[in-house]
Amino acid sequence: MSELTPFAEPEDLEAEATLRPRNLREFIGQPRVREQLELVLEGARRRGDPPDHILLSGPPGLGKTSLALIVAAELGAGLRLTSGPALERAGDLAAMLSNLAPGDVLFIDEIHRIARPAEEMLYLAMEDFRVDVVVGKGPGATSIPLDIAPFTLVGATTRSGALTGPLRDRFGFTAHMEFYEPDELELVLRRAAPILEVDLRRDGAEEIAGRSRGTPRIANRLLRRVRDFAQVRADGAVTRQVARDALDVYDVDELGLDRLDRAVLNALVRLFGGGPVGVSTLAVAVGEEAGTVEEVCEPYLVRAGMVARTPRGRVATAAAWAHLGIAAPPDVTPGGPTALF
Repeated sequence: MSELTPFAEPEDLEAEATLRPRNLREFIGQPRVREQLELVLEGARRRGDPPDHILLSGPPGLGKTSLALIVAAELGAGLRLTSGPALERAGDLAAMLSNLAPGDVLFIDEIHRIARPAEEMLYLAMEDFRVDVVVGKGPGATSIPLDIAPFTLVGATTRSGALTGPLRDRFGFTAHMEFYEPDELELVLRRAAPILEVDLRRDGAEEIAGRSRGTPRIANRLLRRVRDFAQVRADGAVTRQVARDALDVYDVDELGLDRLDRAVLNALVRLFGGGPVGVSTLAVAVGEEAGTVEEVCEPYLVRAGMVARTPRGRVATAAAWAHLGIAAPPDVTPGGPTALF
């Protein structure tokens, strides 16, 4: 899902695939994760064994899927991709596992949403490379053990706390992806510009990076939208002023907040007096799903110091009131990004 439009266009999906790094050397940012992952993969290569199962967690758009693709590429292994919601039955998972070749990488996106029967089957597969297939029903049902090829599972999740303890414990390496700094996003944009054939100037890259919410996926999408504006309404070069004018058209403000972010802040401040208010009530007020507000908007608003989570609900900080140009009551939490970094 795009943060600019409800659904990503096919050309956007194709562009995102083109911009993915192909190996760890091309991957920008996350230096600690890259170093740790490089050690895990190199150690496995030297032993001639599949590496430990890998869990990647963090907000959307930070490169979890890219790292999964890189793991397979670095190992020279085959890659199978699926998602947690797609594995509704244990049989779905058994069919996929039985078709794996030795050393293959199985990537499960949003693994915290995997169905319970499939998750229980996954325990045995991860530990012993075996699954038990149940044939028949009722008292006459029998369990047939089926050996599967040694493989590496790469799981990605935006909500690591939603994983069950037994599943989390079976991953040998766990990495948490952090939001990017603006200078790292500038590197992401400068790498993407020649691929997309964009005349990106340094000040234009700085402007786009500062409005990209610390997320490479958003930075690349904003670059494509600014490219459109530059080609249609300017001379094709992406300067700071062109980037500002373009992002104003697409309702992305100077802090990277889009229409939905501002709707959440407006509801929190104007309708609920700054809170506290539950996320479900807040979602109804802006006409969105609670999951969208919680997983798409809230992480950045909290990181930017505009929203605080409390036991009673979400609360707008003084920074949120100021961003909306409204005087805050005297007892409001100061907030601001300096309180979080």
